[in-house]
Amino acid sequence: METIKTNRRMLGARFLAIAVLMLLTIPVMAQKRQFTLEQLVYGGTEFWNYQPDYVQCQFWGDRLVRLEADEAVLIQDEKGQEQSRRLFGDTEIEAIGYGRSLNVMSATFPDPTKPWALVYTSKGVVLYDWEAKTAVWKQERIPGTQEFCYASRSTAYVKGHNLFVRTADGRDLQVSTDGSRVLVYGQSVHRDEFGITKGLFWSPKGNLLAFYRMDQSMVTDYPQVDIALPNLEGEDSSRVARLVPDKYPMAGETSHKVTVGVFNPATGSTVYLQAGDPTDRYFTNIAWSPDEKTVYMIELPRSQDKAELVAYDARTGARQRVLYTETNPKYVHPEHPIQFLPWDATKFIYWSERDGYNHLYLFDVEKGELRQLTSGSFVVTDVLGFNTKSKSIIIASREASPVKVNYWSVDIKSGKRVMLDGGQGVHSGMLSAGGAYIFDRWSSPSVIRRYDCLDVARPEKARTLKDCDDPWAAFDVPEISGGTIKAADGVTDLYYRLVKPTGFDPAKKYPAVVYVYGGPHARNVDEARNWGARGWEIYMAQLGYVVFVLDNRGSSERGFEFESATFRHLGDEEMRDQIKGVEFLKSLPYVDADRLGVHGWSFGGFMTTNLMITYPDVFKVGVAGGPVIDWRYYEVMYGERYMDTPQENPEGYESTSLIRKAGNLKGRLQIIIGYNDPTCVPQHSFAFLKACAEAGTQPDFFAYPNEGHNMAGHNYEHLHERITRYFEDHLK
Repeated sequence: METIKTNRRMLGARFLAIAVLMLLTIPVMAQKRQFTLEQLVYGGTEFWNYQPDYVQCQFWGDRLVRLEADEAVLIQDEKGQEQSRRLFGDTEIEAIGYGRSLNVMSATFPDPTKPWALVYTSKGVVLYDWEAKTAVWKQERIPGTQEFCYASRSTAYVKGHNLFVRTADGRDLQVSTDGSRVLVYGQSVHRDEFGITKGLFWSPKGNLLAFYRMDQSMVTDYPQVDIALPNLEGEDSSRVARLVPDKYPMAGETSHKVTVGVFNPATGSTVYLQAGDPTDRYFTNIAWSPDEKTVYMIELPRSQDKAELVAYDARTGARQRVLYTETNPKYVHPEHPIQFLPWDATKFIYWSERDGYNHLYLFDVEKGELRQLTSGSFVVTDVLGFNTKSKSIIIASREASPVKVNYWSVDIKSGKRVMLDGGQGVHSGMLSAGGAYIFDRWSSPSVIRRYDCLDVARPEKARTLKDCDDPWAAFDVPEISGGTIKAADGVTDLYYRLVKPTGFDPAKKYPAVVYVYGGPHARNVDEARNWGARGWEIYMAQLGYVVFVLDNRGSSERGFEFESATFRHLGDEEMRDQIKGVEFLKSLPYVDADRLGVHGWSFGGFMTTNLMITYPDVFKVGVAGGPVIDWRYYEVMYGERYMDTPQENPEGYESTSLIRKAGNLKGRLQIIIGYNDPTCVPQHSFAFLKACAEAGTQPDFFAYPNEGHNMAGHNYEHLHERITRYFEDHLK
């Protein structure tokens, strides 16, 4: 009996020890990891290790090929059937003796009927036949700005400011001889406005090349300075700073002059489009007719209140006629070239906001406008391409919700729309050559990231290629939610994102930071993963902050009235909407109304500074990055679209300038810039600092030498550490 009692005591003690050990272990097992900025912020050393898996695919006709770093694998045939067949890889590319592939993931498949891949290697570019295991064609590497044409296998490129064409047989043809810093060939013009991203445009068959020529000799130099940083490796370098000026046309000042040339490699001749005097005019959205006989261009006067679609003879440069004219008392903002129907070379698609939303219209080259293809209180955001079998156009739009992007098939004849995805989240994708399939990447607040292959004819037959695991599963991720409030007009719905502190306690009072952009061309809140939250917002929540983000009127993809509500008075309506957001924040019982901060970059830097000095008793701390301070210092194309010129709108420029408000600053404001910012030139911040000194207010200032409008590489992580420390030092 005693033995039994002893055993029971021993057993009881053992269970007690196990129970205690379990109690001690449970918190350790349940404890989640904490993020570092290196893991959350682009440029951080561990950033890519904590992103959802990336799947890269390309279509070979209507077949889908998955591209890895070292091999290409066919994963779906033209009938939508799953496959798993290796096509080629680094080994085969190296075997043809033209260097190693720089990255198989960048390969493309230009011919749907041939087993050919266009691959960039350490020596150049090669058209590789993976069945014959040979190079069909190859060309030595060309550095710098270039545009390759598969149809003619020619490359247009810029070297030493001049434009050249390298033909398929390796001949170099010089197009220009007078190029310079002020006479620019083959580059993007009009400061990348109007959707312009390049300056070289091959015709469909590659027989002709259209190109931009920009004369900016009459534009004032902005005196950027290379400060000659010491070489940390001990190599000799100049100790003397040198002038590296930008040509920067400020609002109301003299702008550059652009012309468009057409070069014929067969004859070596160039003609220029006879568009007339280019002074104070914008030439945008260059497109070719399928037969290469006509060049189309959308032209605007400097006032940007009229857009004309004009046709030119590609052989002579003669101006043929105006196909369409659109006017608006505020502004017209074309950003898309016309797109011809693949099955009918006489008809094309034109984008327009004329009914208040970005929609598509069908035109005939002879008869003009035929009909509106899409309509409704939503914007079309993208044209993926055409389905040649069903005679339909495949688009992306915000029809389902202003915070969603979904795919639709639009029948060209009837205009009937059919949704091609499940109506959730934000989608971005690529259409196959014949328009039969979409390679789709998307996410939502409940989907980390998913890759699907959508069957355009049978949307219900979508095949999931990969449903990504959560790379943050081991971390303590804050609660992130979305919602709406009313704008300052009392009518318009505005969408917001709210990030609560990690380990949220509703009984506590937390400091809050408003992250803001607020300007045209951008938005912050979408029904994507984490409602679109940036890594820095997650980090701030981990440190105990509420983070709030609101897309005010003036931001993008909500229609013309929504965006143009700020016309001629940038910053005014935007701030009123942001203050509505602040009122919402203050209504939350866990937000400390005495500890509110604000941060933003570029237009958001303008908004941050503006909010700090217009509502000095609301915000305690602000960090303004690369801010616009006075719109008179900003560039012509963007600034005059939304503000008109200083001569036409002196009251608007005066009332929105932050220089005269410098004396209103009460809280702690840090301004951060790239010292060589070519977008929001340093004059903005320097003028504000001078005004603050004269007014007796005390902002803080930090500059990144030899950096532009955004910080590059690891400096981006350093920047966010600096921003964070400022709030930690002054808002906590």
